[in-house]
Amino acid sequence: MSRARQPPLVTGISPNEGTPWTKVTIRGENLGTGHNDLIGLSICGHNCLLTAEWMSASKIVCRVGPAKDDKGEIIVTTRSGGKGTSTVSFKVLKHEKIGILDQSAVWVDEMNYYDMRTDRNKGISPLSLRPANPLGIDIDKGKVPLKDLESMFPDMSGDFTSENFSATWYLIENHSATSFEHLRVAAGNLKKQASKKNEGSLAYVKGGLSTFFEAQDALAAIHQKLESDGTEKVEGSMTRRLENILNRASNTADTLFQEVLGRKDKADSTRNALNVLQRFKFLFNLPLNIERNIQKGDYDVVINDYEKAKSLFGNTEVPVFKKVYAEVETRIGALRNLLLDKLLETPSTLHDQKRYIRYLSDLHAPGDPAWQCIVAQHKWILQLMQNCKEDFIKEQRVGGGGLELDGELRSSALSRISHTASLKRGSSFQTPRDDSWHYKSPQQVRFVEKLSDVVISQLPNFWKLWISYVNGSLFSETGEKSGQVEKLKKNARQRQNDFKGMIEEVTRRLVQLVRGALLPTTLPQDQRRLYGGWDTKTILTGAWLTQVIHTIRLTHEALSALEIPNDMLQVIQDLLLDLRVHCLLTTLQQTAEDVKRLPEKEDWIVDNEGITSLPAQFEQCMVQMLQSLKEPMECKPGEVNVFQQELAQDEACKLCVGIMKAFINCLEQLSTKTDADIDTSHLSVELGSPDVFGSIHEDFSPSPEQRLLIILSNCQYLERHTFLNLAEHLEKHSFTTADKITRVSREAVRELDERLFESYIEKKSDPIVGSLEPGIYAGYFDWKDCLPPTGVRSYLKEALVSIISVHAEVFTVSKELVPRVLSRIIESVSEEMSRLMQCVSSFSKNGALQARLEICALKDAVATYLTSESQASFKQALEALPQLQSGADKKLLEELLNKFKSSMQFQLTCFQPSSVQPVKR
Repeated sequence: MSRARQPPLVTGISPNEGTPWTKVTIRGENLGTGHNDLIGLSICGHNCLLTAEWMSASKIVCRVGPAKDDKGEIIVTTRSGGKGTSTVSFKVLKHEKIGILDQSAVWVDEMNYYDMRTDRNKGISPLSLRPANPLGIDIDKGKVPLKDLESMFPDMSGDFTSENFSATWYLIENHSATSFEHLRVAAGNLKKQASKKNEGSLAYVKGGLSTFFEAQDALAAIHQKLESDGTEKVEGSMTRRLENILNRASNTADTLFQEVLGRKDKADSTRNALNVLQRFKFLFNLPLNIERNIQKGDYDVVINDYEKAKSLFGNTEVPVFKKVYAEVETRIGALRNLLLDKLLETPSTLHDQKRYIRYLSDLHAPGDPAWQCIVAQHKWILQLMQNCKEDFIKEQRVGGGGLELDGELRSSALSRISHTASLKRGSSFQTPRDDSWHYKSPQQVRFVEKLSDVVISQLPNFWKLWISYVNGSLFSETGEKSGQVEKLKKNARQRQNDFKGMIEEVTRRLVQLVRGALLPTTLPQDQRRLYGGWDTKTILTGAWLTQVIHTIRLTHEALSALEIPNDMLQVIQDLLLDLRVHCLLTTLQQTAEDVKRLPEKEDWIVDNEGITSLPAQFEQCMVQMLQSLKEPMECKPGEVNVFQQELAQDEACKLCVGIMKAFINCLEQLSTKTDADIDTSHLSVELGSPDVFGSIHEDFSPSPEQRLLIILSNCQYLERHTFLNLAEHLEKHSFTTADKITRVSREAVRELDERLFESYIEKKSDPIVGSLEPGIYAGYFDWKDCLPPTGVRSYLKEALVSIISVHAEVFTVSKELVPRVLSRIIESVSEEMSRLMQCVSSFSKNGALQARLEICALKDAVATYLTSESQASFKQALEALPQLQSGADKKLLEELLNKFKSSMQFQLTCFQPSSVQPVKR
C-alpha cells in the first residue's frame, strides 16, 4: 500500500447540525479510493464507520451517532492517505422527547425511532417518553413493602401516569428518606416545569400561527360565498343543490353496495363470533382439558383451571357461558368423587393421603374428607390386626410348619427398629438366629412379631395424619384464604376425644390379641373366645417369652417416639408387666425341670476335694437362668420392678426354693441309686475334672457307701459355696428374697446331710462295734482268770484295721470328711468299750492289766479323732478297772503299749494329724 497520496481533507458537511442518527453528506478531498480503502470515520468523537457509504473520493454519506461532544470535527481515515483533517465542524442537537401529554404543533410519530443496528425504524412504547424523575431530585427507595402501601391507599397507585395517582404513595415509595431541603428543591422543580408548560402552550400557538390564519381564511371565504348565495333554504341555492346531489349519491351508493354491505355485516358477525371464541377459548376448552388432565393425573392443573374459571365465570349471566360452566361443575363433581375414593382406598401412603385431602379442600368438597380418611384408616388397622390373628390361627389348625413369610415381613418396620438394638438372650436359648429362624419359632411368637409390625408400620402414619389435620398443614393456601382451614381446625379440636378413643382402641386391641395368644387366663371369658383360640398344648419357654417381651418393648418405644400420651399406652405397660411376670415364673419352672434331669449327668468323678461336677452344673444352670432373665427383668423407662410386686415376689421365692429343694432331692436319689440305675451313656470327659486320683477313672462305679460319701461331700460344698454364690447372683439380679431362699436351701441341705451321714455311720460303725464283744470273749476269755498280758489282743487290732479301712474310703473321696466320720465312729467304739468294761463284775490283776492295756492302746491310736464324748467314754471305761498297785505293773503296761505302737506303726500312720489336713481351696 502506497503512502504517496495526500491525507483526507473534509471541507463540508450537510447538514452541519442535527440530532443523533441524522443522515449527513460529507464532502472533501482525498476521501479514499474505494469502500475498502475507508478504515475510519468519526463525527464529534463517535465512530460512524458502520453506517458510512463511500460514494467517491470527494463524497461520503453516513449517519451521526450519539456523540459525547455537542460539537466536533469530522475525521476521515484511509489506508492510502492515513488520518485526515477537517476545516468544518458538526453540532449534535439534543432533541427533547415529547411526552404523551405534551402539546406539539407538528405530528410526532411516537411509535417509531431509528435503530442504527438494523438501519430501520423500530416501534417504541409511549410510556418510554414519560419523565423518569418528575421531581428532578435523587430517588431514595424506602423499605415500605408494597402490600402495606396497597392497604394504606386502596384503589390508588404510585404511578404518576395512572388515573388513580396518589402523590403521598409516590413520595413514601421513592422519597421516604429524602430531607426536607431536597423536597423544597423538588417543589421548585415542579413549579419550573409548570411555567415551562404554560410557555410551551404559547410557543405552540406561535409555531402554528400560519396554519391558523389559513384555516381562518378558508372559513371566511366559505362564509362569504354562502352569504352571496342568499339564504340557505331557498330552492335552487347552492347548499340545497349540494344536498340533493349528496342524497342521490348516497341512494345510488346504497343500491350499488347493498349486497356487499350485507355480506360485510355477516362477515363482521362471524368475525365477532370467532373473536369471542378466541377470547374465551379457555372456558370453552376447559371441560375437555379437565378430562384429559384427570386421566394424566395432573390434578393441580385441573384445580388451578377450575379456580380461574370460577373467578371469571362463576356469576356470569351469559347463557352460553353458564351452559359451559355447568359442564365444568359436572366434571369437577366427578373429580371430587374420584379423589374421595382414592383417599379412602387402602392401603395408601401418608403422602398420597395428604395430597388427596389437599385436592379435595381446594375443590371445596362437601363434608370433612380428612376426618373420613382418619376413620377409614382406623377401621383398616383394626381389620389388619384381626386378619393377622385369623391367618395364624388357620395356619395352626392345618398343622403347617410355619406361615409363609413374604419380603414385607423380613424388611418390616419392626426389623428396622430392632436393627440397632440386638436381642440379648441367655445362653440357655439354643435356637440359632439363621435365615430359617422365623420358621422354627412358635406361631405365637411369630404372631406377636407380625402383629407388632402391623401396628408399628401403620399407627405412626395414622398419628401423623391426625397431627397434620389438627395443625391445618393438610390444606393449601387456597383453603387458608377461603376460611375453610379454620372451620376444619375447629372440627379437629371437637373430635380430639374421638381420635383419642381410636388410638386407645388400637392399643387395646393389640394388648387383647397378645393376651389371647400368650396369657389367655388374664382375659374375661367373653374376650377369651373372641381373641383366643390358640393351641395351648405347647408352652412357650422363657427364651421365647423374652423374645416376645423384646418385641412388645420395641412397639412401645416406637409409639412413644410419636409423642403419643402415656395414658394411651398404659395398657401396653400393663401387658409388659404381666408378660415379664409370666416369663419369670415360666423360666423358674423350666429351670426346676432342668434341675430334675441333672442326676442323669452325674459321672461320680471327684476332684481332689471330693466334689463331682454336679454342683457346678447346678450353679451353671442357675446362673444361665438368671442371665436369661436379665433382659425381661430389666426395668425400662416407665416400667415397674417385677420384684416389687408382692405376689410375683412370693411366687418367685417359692419357685426358687423349689429349684433348690429339687436339686437336694436329686442328691438324695443319687445316694440310693444302684449301679443298674445309673445311665452313663451321656457322659463325656469334659464333665469331669482332670485333677483326679489315679484309682478313680471314667469307668469308676462307686459302691453305695462311696455314693453316700460323694453326696455328703457335694452337700457340704453346696452349703459352704454354691448356695452362697447363688445368693450373690440372686441379689445381683434384684431378687429381694435371696436371703430367704438361701436360708431355706441351706437348712434343707443340712437335713439331707445329717440323714446321709447317719446312714453312712450306721453302715460303718455297727460292724466294728458289733465285733468288739465277740472278740473280747473269744476262746472263753475270762477277766477273772487270765494269764499275764503279753500284748494287745487280735480283736482290737482287727477293729483298728476296720477303722483304718473306713479312713481310707473316706480319704479317697474327701479329706474334709475324714475327721467328721472317724470322730463319730470312735465315739461309737469308745462308748461300746465303756459299756463292756462296766458290765464286767470283777477283774483279776492280770485281767485288769490286760483291759487297761487294750483301752489305752485304742485311745492312743485314735487320739487325733477324740471328741469330748469319746474321751468321756474312755474315762468311764478306765474308771471301771481296778487301779494299778505296783510300779512293775505300770512299767509292763508302758512296755506293752510301746510294743503295740511299734508293731502297728505303719497302719497307725493314717491317724497322724499331718495326713488329715484338708486341702485349702
